Amino acid sequence: MMKNAGAKINAILIADQPESFLTRRIGNTTLEFGGIRGDRHFGMVVPSDSRQPMYPKGTEILNRRQITIVSEEELVEIAEGLGVEYVLPEWLGANLLLNGLPELTKLTMGSRFLFPSGAGLICMGENQPCIFPGEMIQKHYENHPKLAAKFVKAAYKRRGIVCAVERPGEINEGDEVQILINDFSNPMQ
Repeated sequence: MMKNAGAKINAILIADQPESFLTRRIGNTTLEFGGIRGDRHFGMVVPSDSRQPMYPKGTEILNRRQITIVSEEELVEIAEGLGVEYVLPEWLGANLLLNGLPELTKLTMGSRFLFPSGAGLICMGENQPCIFPGEMIQKHYENHPKLAAKFVKAAYKRRGIVCAVERPGEINEGDEVQILINDFSNPMQ
């Protein structure tokens, strides 16, 4: 039996400044095959990098990182782990901020997010924490030394997930999202 969960979109964000992975809030958007048009991770394919050591660097591969999702609950845990007041999704380069899914990062690959418009995302896996978001957090808390390095540990298993667009459509801040949790013993196809 497939497990279901629900969450609410509390923010939609786009990384549309070429020099930065920081995102900014937008009220709504259209998900296209490839992600959010204008976002730095938009596209059906990308050149491979250090995350895909099985391919020569620069090899054209499927873009599994079209959309990045974080949960408010996990951001609170990261902030507590860092000893800071808060961590914003913009600093992590997130595209969606959800509320109501406290263990978002633990979702199984292949889980699906269904939006009221009929749009759908498929979870491609955990977004591994790296030092770059920690450097952004550090800029906002100058009195807390070494946050960049501490971020990787504080965000472990809390950094959110990456998804690909499975079905295009409109999404809006405030939308209720249905989550179909993939069960590896009886996987969804």
